[in-house]
Amino acid sequence: MKKNLISMVILALLIVNLVLTTVMMLNVTKTNAATAAIVTDIASVLQLELDNGDGASTGSVSLADTQTYSISDSMTIPLKKDVEETKDHYAIVSVTISMDTTHEDYETYGPTIDTREALIKSEIVSVISGYTMTEAKISQEQICDEILERLQALFGSTFIYKVSFSEIMFG
Repeated sequence: MKKNLISMVILALLIVNLVLTTVMMLNVTKTNAATAAIVTDIASVLQLELDNGDGASTGSVSLADTQTYSISDSMTIPLKKDVEETKDHYAIVSVTISMDTTHEDYETYGPTIDTREALIKSEIVSVISGYTMTEAKISQEQICDEILERLQALFGSTFIYKVSFSEIMFG
């Protein structure tokens, strides 16, 4: 009689263990699915940031298909004053624009980009003057990305795929 009673208790504990394991697995599976969805969303957002808008990522333009244009003169741009600063600060920059010669809009804008240099300079000044000297020193890559976005919006095209500083000094 005792052996049957112990066997029944063991069977009951086995069934309870099976039920609890099933509940736990369902909860873990739901959490895992939610985590996978979040990771997928983050990955898709990062892919959008790496994408330059026309389906080709920034790194996909070969050097042979790249034409550069350097702004003819270095620009002296007044920087935004910091809250506790009383002295004016300036950035002296020389900017180089990289263009994709295989892009369909290159034929329209690329060869005559020098005629639009004043517009390009205006966008560059507009972006850089919005930063304090400290912010500009730290955020040079961000400034280049912002200038790139502004130039792509100005031309309505992504044939310009990179903006870089060939020289930058602060004073």
